[in-house]
Amino acid sequence: MAKLVKILAGLVIVAFDVVAGILGYKAEASENQEKQQTQWLFESCNKPSHEAFVFGLAAATLLGIAHVLANLLGGCSVCTTDDIRKATPIKQLSIACLVFTWIIFAVGLGMLVIGTKANHKSRTSCGFIHHNYLSIGGILCFVHALFSVAYYVAASQNLA
Repeated sequence: MAKLVKILAGLVIVAFDVVAGILGYKAEASENQEKQQTQWLFESCNKPSHEAFVFGLAAATLLGIAHVLANLLGGCSVCTTDDIRKATPIKQLSIACLVFTWIIFAVGLGMLVIGTKANHKSRTSCGFIHHNYLSIGGILCFVHALFSVAYYVAASQNLA
């Protein structure tokens, strides 16, 4: 029964991350459908898209929920550097995945927030290059799913 709960928890984490990634892509597609005006040779202005704003906000929220779940279910594995050197390989893998998960979460959430903020109702964004913040954030949601599950599995093995 406990093994089934662990599998279910891992699937829930992956589901949240995958849905967040898909919403990031949908937000980028909605943003690209809005009318663009080219002012100079490289500068373009985009009208904000309410649909992209909603999708981006939902993607950022789901990424946050998936990250919190992975960290809560994975358990706490805080140690000193001496403990890490003496730790078993599975615990070292668990800590490495935890660090990568935090880095990917920070960058992915940042990208989703920047892309979402650019689609806020009260502003029209102009810039020299159109950065695909929402789609990059969506890709990082998928990468976050991989490292979160790897962390959860390694931490679960470590606790057993």
